[in-house]
Amino acid sequence: MDVPREPEVPRVPEQRRPGPSAPTAATGFGVLGPVRAWRDGEQLNTGSPQQRALLAALLLREGRTATSAELIDALWGEESPSQALAAVRTYASRLRKALGPDVLVSESGGYAVRGLGDGALDLTVAQDLAAGAEKARGAGDLHRARQALGRALALWDGEALAGVPGPYAEAQRVRLEEWRLQLLETRLDMDLEQGFHAEAVSELTALTAEHPLRERPRELLMLALYRSGRQAEALAVYTDTRRLLAEELGVDPRPGLRELQQRILRADPDLADPPTPRAAPPPAPTRPAQLPANVPDFTGRDAHVRELAQMLTSVEGRVMAVSALAGIGGVGKTTLAVHVAHRTRAAFPDGQLYVDLQGAGGRSAEPEAVLGSFLRALGTPDTAIPDSLDDRAALYRSTLDGRRVLVLLDNARDAAQVRPLLPGTDGCAALVTSRVRMVDLAGAHLVDLDVMSPDEALALFTKIVGAERVAAEREAALDTVAACGFLPLAIRIAASRLAARRTWTVSVLAAKLADERRRLDELQAGDLAVKATFELGYGQLEPAQARAFRLLGLADGPDISLAAAAAVLDLPDEETEDLLEALVDTSLLESAAPGRYRYHDLVRLYARACAERDEWPPDEPAAALSRLLGFYLASAAAVYAIERPGDRLVDHLAPADHPGLAFTDRHSAQDWLYAEAICLLACVRQCATRTGGLTRAVDLLWAAHDLSESGANARAYEATAEALVEAARLAGDPRAEARALTTLVNVRHVSGRFEQADRDAERATRLALAADDLLPVCWTRNARGIIALYQNRHDDGEEHLSGAIEHFRTLGDRPGEASALCNLSRIHLATGRTASAVALARQGISVYDAMDNALRGANARYALGLALTQSGELTAAADRLQEALEVFRDSRQRLWEGMSLFRLAEVDLAARRPAQAASNAEMALTVLRGIGGAWRRGNVLTVLGRALALIGQTGRAQVCWQDAARIYEELGSPELAQVRALLAPARAA
Repeated sequence: MDVPREPEVPRVPEQRRPGPSAPTAATGFGVLGPVRAWRDGEQLNTGSPQQRALLAALLLREGRTATSAELIDALWGEESPSQALAAVRTYASRLRKALGPDVLVSESGGYAVRGLGDGALDLTVAQDLAAGAEKARGAGDLHRARQALGRALALWDGEALAGVPGPYAEAQRVRLEEWRLQLLETRLDMDLEQGFHAEAVSELTALTAEHPLRERPRELLMLALYRSGRQAEALAVYTDTRRLLAEELGVDPRPGLRELQQRILRADPDLADPPTPRAAPPPAPTRPAQLPANVPDFTGRDAHVRELAQMLTSVEGRVMAVSALAGIGGVGKTTLAVHVAHRTRAAFPDGQLYVDLQGAGGRSAEPEAVLGSFLRALGTPDTAIPDSLDDRAALYRSTLDGRRVLVLLDNARDAAQVRPLLPGTDGCAALVTSRVRMVDLAGAHLVDLDVMSPDEALALFTKIVGAERVAAEREAALDTVAACGFLPLAIRIAASRLAARRTWTVSVLAAKLADERRRLDELQAGDLAVKATFELGYGQLEPAQARAFRLLGLADGPDISLAAAAAVLDLPDEETEDLLEALVDTSLLESAAPGRYRYHDLVRLYARACAERDEWPPDEPAAALSRLLGFYLASAAAVYAIERPGDRLVDHLAPADHPGLAFTDRHSAQDWLYAEAICLLACVRQCATRTGGLTRAVDLLWAAHDLSESGANARAYEATAEALVEAARLAGDPRAEARALTTLVNVRHVSGRFEQADRDAERATRLALAADDLLPVCWTRNARGIIALYQNRHDDGEEHLSGAIEHFRTLGDRPGEASALCNLSRIHLATGRTASAVALARQGISVYDAMDNALRGANARYALGLALTQSGELTAAADRLQEALEVFRDSRQRLWEGMSLFRLAEVDLAARRPAQAASNAEMALTVLRGIGGAWRRGNVLTVLGRALALIGQTGRAQVCWQDAARIYEELGSPELAQVRALLAPARAA
């Protein structure tokens, strides 16, 4: 059994597993599979089956001596040959030569194997791991317990004592298999305890098929299905089990199974805990520590500090402590919250999470994006993070279950933005800051934060400036803090400026603030007061720092990387970093993470106002954004090129006017694209409406279309594509509109909205032809061909794909041509031309392999796998689909990973491996959760139902088909008739 993976993406079960690694001891042995021996990593010859039977009998005594009589009985039982004793001695002599006289020893008329300590025998290792798992589970460490059991189960290499004759070996085989099943059931039980129910369904489906009369796996399967939102299937498992037990054994299910059925029928709320998978703790360090640095000169707010600290740490008897700080901008909400968080962090040993929700700006942070960041910080792999907000929120709460974590949600827009981000579990706490009072945040302890008292304001000013300077000019100091409106942020900026100017007196600063032209009337008017203090900080910047401050504030993204900032400023990375760090020192910029920087939302607005007012020449802000767009375009094109060698798309993109980043390998390129996704899409939207930016913005979105295919950023990508289509339409730019529509076609095709995608593709084709831009025509006709295939319009599909091939050839685009050939292969396959379908797919593979284009080559192997399946070459089909699956998984192409698993399930059905088919189909459902659209889910459910019916789980099969029928009926899909035909026999019965 494979070692269980944490819930990233389920792996396809292996058809053939290699033997276990050789034991770490100098001489080691294996009995959990064929009986084997190693010395220094090299496998030894253990001889004939009878000789191995003797070795097994000795090994299973774990070093104890076995008499000759015991060994004869073990090898032959009551029917031992007359020369049995001589045979035993011969076998022992041969084994001694193979193993060494110090390993197999003779004593007291018998034999023994010595030196089985320190992991020399796989069975002993498995026993130690199982004991460790039991101990860890007793201590509440389910993660460690699951890992230990997974390692124990991985030691089995097929049937224990495989091929070993004799009654003793047979009895031990039965015992070891029963123990393995118990360990597996225990590990699966812990899977469900930790919330890995969706991932467990696949393995439990296969296990119940292999051991249909074993009730515990069926009970676990019912629970896993119920927690995955598949109640009808869970009840169908009980029905199938009751029928099978009655037919085979003439008994009813055991009480535990009947009780679970009743609890499911009444929707027992205790069954739904945990509701979704909880990620395993990340590797060391095991806890996030995201709090910004505490302010060393924090001043005042004593009553608030005591009140908040008491509320956050007094969680007994309550689900969760939530405190919400409200007040105007610059009043010190964040400073106070961070100070309280640091003061109480000892009460939250499992870590602290922090996010700036940017609620005061025009583009506040989306809760689903924040949850993605939090889940990653808590150790959840990217590939295990669901797509929808509800699923992410549920996974987040499950991940925090049992932990004591403080969550600081800074600068929230409203309660709706905050609710999905609340832990909701005992022992955790949340601290929220916002400009609005969150009266609609249920259960929150509300704190209204006003400006500082005069004494507190003066104390803060004094800490920064120095007691000696303030004491000499106390009245001027009071005038200064009063001019700042007693706002902590304004006071801090003013005092820091004075502290940096040793030649100034406090009176000089007070006089500057008294000047209305410098202080502005807004200094005394709530939020606007902060702008005046920004002016003071901005005024003390060196010219290069001021330019960086102005220009970097222009970008719409939530933050900016060092490389992107260098592009904006048109400076080398080293010089850019010096400028940014200087801005961080002045508190006008924050360092979000190493190499990333962000503005407070009000500071960003002020920086933009400064750019409009002060930047020279006047077109420099537009030039800065143009450089940023060029940087993203060049870098995204580099990602595309490294993933798809030889692909011609990059040759048809607008000039980037910036070199962008160079990537050394495919994985670093992918990492950059996904890390920059939000900022990249923000840049696309921002630049699309600017003069000269539309063309490159559209091409950037096209080059970054992996963001839509992976499912990770599909909704944001689609919204951006829609905005570009509208911008191009308003600009009267048919070429840009055609390309923008092409990106939209891909999103909608991937999500299963075929009719909408086809309409978009038709319009894109007309616009591109009118603009004499052939590449979008190639792409859209290729897309329309495969859409027509899905809709059973095979003649239309062949016409579109033949046209796409012709257009790709006109452009000399060999990879594009290969893509259309592979799609045409599927049309041929659907119309019964199997041989030509195989030939077309192989043509595509040869093109991609010649260019070393692994990702596109995986698409071709996928097409070939389908053709080989239909031609009956099932082993070759499985091999090609497995190859495609590995590339898709490595490239984070979740849609095609899930579809490859689905197609492998079809191969398994054709090869009469229904249990394997059910397992693969279940994994496909898990991978495609949230992406791929309802139509694809219906297809997978149909195949899963077929597999379940063949392994005797007919009730559950009916549920799958009913779900598929509902999907097809809602979509008006022709597959509905096929599923109704599957359901008809049951209805007739």
